[in-house]
Amino acid sequence: MAIRVLIVDDSATARAVLADILGSDPMIEVVGTASDAYVARDKIVELKPDVICLDVEMPRMDGITFLKRLMHYMPLPVIMVSSLTQAGAKTTLQALESGAVDFVPKPHSHIYDGKDEMRDELISKIKVAAKVKVKQRVLGNTQQANTTSLAETTHKILAIAASTGGTEALKEVLMGLPRNAPGTIIVQHMPANFTGPFAERLNSLCAMEVREARNGDSITPGLVLIAPGDYHMVVRRSGARYYVEIGSGDKVSGHRPSADVLLNSVAKIAGANAIGVILTGMGGDGARGLLAMRNAGARTIGQDEASCIVYGMPKVAYELGAVDIQASLQKISSRILESL
Repeated sequence: MAIRVLIVDDSATARAVLADILGSDPMIEVVGTASDAYVARDKIVELKPDVICLDVEMPRMDGITFLKRLMHYMPLPVIMVSSLTQAGAKTTLQALESGAVDFVPKPHSHIYDGKDEMRDELISKIKVAAKVKVKQRVLGNTQQANTTSLAETTHKILAIAASTGGTEALKEVLMGLPRNAPGTIIVQHMPANFTGPFAERLNSLCAMEVREARNGDSITPGLVLIAPGDYHMVVRRSGARYYVEIGSGDKVSGHRPSADVLLNSVAKIAGANAIGVILTGMGGDGARGLLAMRNAGARTIGQDEASCIVYGMPKVAYELGAVDIQASLQKISSRILESL
């Protein structure tokens, strides 16, 4: 049975392009389009779509407000369509926090220019979203950071890989870590212009300092470094100092930044002096890197299927034998602290 998709976008051109892209796949049926949230509300009731493709900026009611109400009253898988600007990135992160499964960036000001570029990513994410069981959300729900502290600082390295669903999973894990937790390095699959605002958002919520990594940054206790979008990040060592190196290069395991690139470097440089974590995500990036870490003596943790938005990367890692401990998302931060 085809996946039923409703497209919600105030631009008639964007609706036509998105409908054309999705209509090219025999496993997807575009059951309708809507120009704003109020039209979308009526069509959701009438057409009962499996997935909603939702624009961020719309008249009368913006996409974030509509998404929050949808997740409260009638939870459905939602893929956001967002611009690649800094403002678009911040709004998209709000959407992921509010319950959206994933997002697809509009790569150009004129959507026709990026049609071919969007096609594969949009179709694959719609198919993944159709399998996600979306949970009802309470309007105005808030979370508080964990205030646990370690007995003493440590110079171990914590390396984390995440993709689809990872923005909220990373928030959960990092908010459970104390201010003096090990220096943490992260690959979250995300385009350029998104990782900076993402780091800023996490920095406002977490006890640790969180920022987008810069070339040569030291990996120190209490600091979280997120690989910048469209750049690989690796670990280097100079004497007793660990630091990161940022560079371009071909995509690895289909991604740049690649979790495999980061985790393989951690295995080589830090060995048993590291902890590796693989969170929710589509595909298998990071699984082989995590295996290399485990083979080098590092402790490794994988998110379990029940708590994943997409049990892809952790599943591949588990099946490869790369995972020491499987844990629910809510328990991963405590498992990290126990491993210290």
